[in-house]
Amino acid sequence: MSVHDSLARGVVPAAPGTLHARTVHGGVEVAPTAGLTVAFGRGERPDVDLCVGEDDLWVSRRHGELTYRKHRWWLRNVGRQLLRLPKGRMMHTTTEALPLAPGYTPVFVRGSGYREHLVELYVSGPDDERAPRRRAETLPPKRWPLDDEERLLLVVLGQRYLLYEEGPRPLSYRQAAEQLGYLRPGDEWRERRVENRIEVVRRRLDAGGFPYPLTHDKAAGGPSDNLLHNLLRGLVESTTLVPPDLDLLEEDC
Repeated sequence: MSVHDSLARGVVPAAPGTLHARTVHGGVEVAPTAGLTVAFGRGERPDVDLCVGEDDLWVSRRHGELTYRKHRWWLRNVGRQLLRLPKGRMMHTTTEALPLAPGYTPVFVRGSGYREHLVELYVSGPDDERAPRRRAETLPPKRWPLDDEERLLLVVLGQRYLLYEEGPRPLSYRQAAEQLGYLRPGDEWRERRVENRIEVVRRRLDAGGFPYPLTHDKAAGGPSDNLLHNLLRGLVESTTLVPPDLDLLEEDC
């Protein structure tokens, strides 16, 4: 069954389970109806219900489908390019359909060059009837405790992250120790000492519920550089480390 068939039969969208889908070219709102499929892509109606990437030949004319079954909306990639979901999850045409949780899910369609085309999906949940809180105080992001020495060390290692560079990577422990030698000449920083201090921070924040992995999975292995990347990424995203912290690199000690 298509969205057009559903609308023709007079189905009225209603929460919970209502699908709201939108792109820069428009949107649809569809009631949860068993067997109903909502399609998006570069093509035209009735082949698709929602247009995305209309001028981009990398986007398939029918690129994705959302089908309602088993009381859930299931997303499937039927296009030639990948779909990207939150947390870096990718979907290929061979990937099994993914059920959408209630709430907001952004889906990005890979386009030509560096282009990505956004499909915004929202599934109404049972608690959607909530009172507006427009005048309430904004909740701050969760910031992680660091002492002064840890902050300086992490700013040195993560200075490229604080410059918001594209695809930043941390300085090596050796590079950090050399720079700390200039900033704190009496503290006797060595590569091993830097590594040990970072391990202490990683273990403490990991035990506190840090959003990214900070400790080795001994069964899976993996380079420690990725763990340091996770640490710096999470500290910058949470605004625990912010660009003004770069002033620590210019202190006259």
